[in-house]
Amino acid sequence: MNRLRSATSPYLLQHADNPVHWWPWGPEAFAEARRRDVPVLISVGYAACHWCHVMAHESFEDDAIAALLNDSVVSIKVDREERPDVDAVYMAATQAMTGHGGWPMTVFATPDGQPFFCGTYFPPQHFAALIRAVAKAWREQRADVLAQGAQVVEAIAQTQGVGLPRVEGSVSAEVLTAARGRLVEAYDPTYGGFGGAPKFPPHMALLFLLRHHQRTGDPQALEIARHTCEAMARGGLYDQLGGGFARYSVDAQWIVPHFEKMLYDNALLLRVYTLLWRLTGDRLALRIATETARFLMRDLYDGHAFVSSLDADTEGQEGLTYVWTPAQLTAALGEEDGRFAADLFGVTDAGTFEHGTSVLRLARDVDDADEAVRARWVEVRAALWRHRQERPQPGRDDKVVAAWCGLAITGLVEYALTMTSTDVDETAAATAAEAARLAQAAATFLVDVHIAGGRMRRVSRAGVVGEPVGVLDDYGCVAEALCAVHQLTGEGEWLEMAGALIDTAVSRFGTGTGGFYDTADDAERLITRPADPTDNATPSGLSSLAAALVSYAALTGDLGYRQIAERALETVTGLMVRHPRHAGYACAVAEALLSGPYEIAIVAPDGASPLAAVARRHAPPGAVVVVGRPDQPGVPLLASRPAVDGQTTAYVCRGFVCDRPVTTETDLLALLGVQ
Repeated sequence: MNRLRSATSPYLLQHADNPVHWWPWGPEAFAEARRRDVPVLISVGYAACHWCHVMAHESFEDDAIAALLNDSVVSIKVDREERPDVDAVYMAATQAMTGHGGWPMTVFATPDGQPFFCGTYFPPQHFAALIRAVAKAWREQRADVLAQGAQVVEAIAQTQGVGLPRVEGSVSAEVLTAARGRLVEAYDPTYGGFGGAPKFPPHMALLFLLRHHQRTGDPQALEIARHTCEAMARGGLYDQLGGGFARYSVDAQWIVPHFEKMLYDNALLLRVYTLLWRLTGDRLALRIATETARFLMRDLYDGHAFVSSLDADTEGQEGLTYVWTPAQLTAALGEEDGRFAADLFGVTDAGTFEHGTSVLRLARDVDDADEAVRARWVEVRAALWRHRQERPQPGRDDKVVAAWCGLAITGLVEYALTMTSTDVDETAAATAAEAARLAQAAATFLVDVHIAGGRMRRVSRAGVVGEPVGVLDDYGCVAEALCAVHQLTGEGEWLEMAGALIDTAVSRFGTGTGGFYDTADDAERLITRPADPTDNATPSGLSSLAAALVSYAALTGDLGYRQIAERALETVTGLMVRHPRHAGYACAVAEALLSGPYEIAIVAPDGASPLAAVARRHAPPGAVVVVGRPDQPGVPLLASRPAVDGQTTAYVCRGFVCDRPVTTETDLLALLGVQ
């Protein structure tokens, strides 16, 4: 009776052996509820979610609770990563009813999908009582239940504006200055980041602040980003042995993480640390960028593309793989090195986590320490890594989500281009070469497997595409990634495919008032059509598409695409000003618009590019840089631009207005505003 055994989602497969008679999301489940005249339970989560596992063990694996569910409702299990549209609709209902949201999300709804009771995690005794209460209300107070459902649907439609946001004002320097000011107000000057516990890595806000500094020279914006990046990298949020960042910190000091590692967090943080290093030359930023890139390629690449996440739990225990006691350090390293490691990584007898264990963090600086300390740290770290690899390892959600894979491709391309434009150590240089290779391979996979006839599928697993159709952020993030690969390779087919995705998104997802729905006009009809413009854990569909539009316009010279991006961002300027922590990517894209963005073509008759390193090292926010031979097929920026006197020549344009071509590094730096 459990219908999840044929699912491709790792999250659904985690529940395939539950005694609950689960259905996957689909019309058949709702038809069954109508046939039986019972409500539906819509249970939403994801594979790496710790509290989803807890509720599964406590309730969904319990025979008595399963019997209650099977008798009273039709139970539907949803992977929020496969169906973000379903998640968005019912999360809006949960937030409207309870004032907060999260996962696992627990929604009781009518057979028509109208939610009438919403919540998140419930302990087993409370959940059992809730099931009985819902069943009784459905039998004895049906009219009240139906009226409640109708009211909730009306409320969430108003909250989401039914996808029709009004124009709030033009994107201006004043808007971005106000957004920067709000972030300064929320900044934690002691521990970095914004607000209190729990603290999530504010990658998109940091990207905005770094770009704001690039455009304006604002030293405070740079320092907030630098301090926050250092605090996160030296805390337990960052995996001090294997690289990569956890989903969030349960405390305000970045000490104890929620241990799952998500592809999107690490992809976006890779961009932040890469840009921070480019702007400051900070050694810690270079190391963290390199290690994050290596983590992505080692742990989240499946031979086709980049997969979703690593679990928070190992063998049902949170953090089992990652935490240490002083005795464990001594057993792994010996007495002397064990004491050194305990001091360096902040491991104490009292512990910072559960049962006297500690999460490793850098209690002392190593990046700028003397060579003897650095050498010992490297040796100790490598030894601990080897010992940790012998422990049980967290599970991996090995599905590919198109949008998240696109974010990873963009991050790896930016890392590769930055590192190959400067003198870096052998590790960074080798990582950059591998990043360029795997980014292209993943982009090829997305184009070949996830896209057909200009339409996108959201997920795949083991090289096989799934059923869920692409939503707006899939189109936006993948199109932005293909624009990045076009700049990496100088090959025209990447730009052509990016344009096809953008055209589909504009025609199928637009609201008619400048904004965008999250689902296409021919997608499955839900109780409302979601249109959430806020940047949360990932860029919103609107801001990701705006980013792709800005890059594509600059690469093609087509002003129309820039104007679409401007109109889209105009719908969220109020959000930028009032809540920039939820509009970080939109603000970062707006910085690119205000900067130009610069369009830089390096015409290299012999295929060499001596000026390319200068352009990429000093490119202003959102700038596009293309290097190649004159009139290279499919590369508009190189079209009709000859090499001056046969020399490598740089053409620099801004907002479709071009300066004179230059052939020297000094002249190019002057055009880029570098003193």
